[in-house]
Amino acid sequence: MTEEIPLLGGDVTEGVVRVGETVRRPLGDHSPLVHTVLRHLEVVGFDGAPRLLGIDEQGREILTFVDGEVAGRPWPEWVADEERACSVARLARRLDDVMLPLGLPDGAEPVDTQGPGPVPTFVGHRDFTPENTVFRDGQAVAVIDFDLAGPVSRVQEVSNLLLWWGAWMPVPDREPVMQEVDAADRGRAVVRAYGLDATETAQVVPVARYLAERSWRRMRDRARRDGGGWARMWDEGVGDKIRRRQAWLAENAEDLADALRS
Repeated sequence: MTEEIPLLGGDVTEGVVRVGETVRRPLGDHSPLVHTVLRHLEVVGFDGAPRLLGIDEQGREILTFVDGEVAGRPWPEWVADEERACSVARLARRLDDVMLPLGLPDGAEPVDTQGPGPVPTFVGHRDFTPENTVFRDGQAVAVIDFDLAGPVSRVQEVSNLLLWWGAWMPVPDREPVMQEVDAADRGRAVVRAYGLDATETAQVVPVARYLAERSWRRMRDRARRDGGGWARMWDEGVGDKIRRRQAWLAENAEDLADALRS
């Protein structure tokens, strides 16, 4: 029997292992949508995501293992590199471009029409963390872990990128390698690399502020409902961290918006 090697670093999903050149992951309520997305990406020939191979005898999904460099905790110094961040933005743009034709398939959560900015029209990854991004030769080549995939607009997808790759949070709450990053300058670089137009760019800051508020509510509700890793993160203070991010975004909104416009 091929050895199962635990793949660590995820905040919520437990029991993820590597078996040879495959990855085995537990199924969940999110799995039908994730499988729809991965099958679509295979059909259109997108090379920046794992392939779904089926379900194993233990009821786990089987995915291809994507070889490359992935960040662990604490984040390595290269996460702070601007060109790396821009390469993630370009990868996200390629992914979103090929996801647009799929639209919002059955199984996608209801579209949130309450916030500012464009209404979501396609399924985005929504979790482009350094732990979920695979690099080769200093460039982002693939994204893994589609468990949080759901309806987004381009502006919302970029707002998620800025949280992780733009240092859009208070300095004390950042990983050590990101504490010297200028959030305004990095935000401008990431937005330009993704390729938002002027109208979309003007919506980034208000959308980021709205998503922070929505994130607090969702994290609280999932901690109460689902327990597990969600409850652990909530107990460790993620709700307070999100509240601090809300305050930081409000305080720096004008400077961030000016940087994106410049």
